[in-house]
Amino acid sequence: MIVLERPTWWQLITVWNGSALQRIWRRLAAITIVSFVISELHVRTSIELGVLTPLPFTVVGLALGIFLGFRNNTSYDRFWEGRRLWGELVNATRSFARQVLVLVDAGESTVRPTALQREMIHATAAFAVAFRQHLRAEDDPAEYAHLVPATLQQRLTTGAHRPNAMLVGLGEMVRGAWQQGRVDPLHVPMLEHSLGMLTNVLGGCERIRSTPIPTSYTSLIHRIVAVYVLGLPFGFVTTIGEFTPLVVLFTAYAFLGLDAIGDELENPFGTDPNDLPLASLARSIEINLREMLGETDLPPPLQPQDRVLL
Repeated sequence: MIVLERPTWWQLITVWNGSALQRIWRRLAAITIVSFVISELHVRTSIELGVLTPLPFTVVGLALGIFLGFRNNTSYDRFWEGRRLWGELVNATRSFARQVLVLVDAGESTVRPTALQREMIHATAAFAVAFRQHLRAEDDPAEYAHLVPATLQQRLTTGAHRPNAMLVGLGEMVRGAWQQGRVDPLHVPMLEHSLGMLTNVLGGCERIRSTPIPTSYTSLIHRIVAVYVLGLPFGFVTTIGEFTPLVVLFTAYAFLGLDAIGDELENPFGTDPNDLPLASLARSIEINLREMLGETDLPPPLQPQDRVLL
């Protein structure tokens, strides 16, 4: 995610990292060069290249703008749903940690959290990190191994779906606490409900990641945009002559930029500059939960690198 502190108008129009221009500048350069060659041939020679008029581009451009707007709205809906689900994850982990501190080992007279409470809350923090790795197709258990209780280590080494394995392990810890009389039977459904919320968030994010916008629709938009911008010089050269490259540059920037934005927002869980800052969110969850345990040796919050927060 791009991080700009109170961006000014000038910062917004000159930003490079994370902008659509960063993704499409090669295509823009190519179409501008083509436009320059066509305009020079038309103006300097007797070759007639203006075989089209601006009218077809006006009609097609209107329809294409509507299609691009619809696709970008769809992509942004996926992006926002992903952010909403991670917001629910933050709330669910805090709720589960609070319930563990209040309801598990409630009869203990100690002020400090018990070993079981600490293990369950650490495992919840580890789940957030494993979940982030799962969505980004990463696999580095060493990153959160210090948070995983010994009772769950076996599940991490044998399970292919590590976040789900950790949720199963947390469920077993709740069951074990109930069987040992360390949690009231009436409180077990509350703990299970919080684990169910984590499962729902996991499934919702997997649905977004594994169900992209249909390829037939995306490829159609890409092809129409490509043909449209390549045909622009032939439609404008007769009317505006030497100014054709400039007009084509700005027009192509609008359509190619909208096309690129839709591509980038389609998968909000990646590592592109405008994707969701999952690593930062997972780190915040770990800090919050360990603070609830009274721990002070906490990892620092992640900071933006070159204005990008991952």
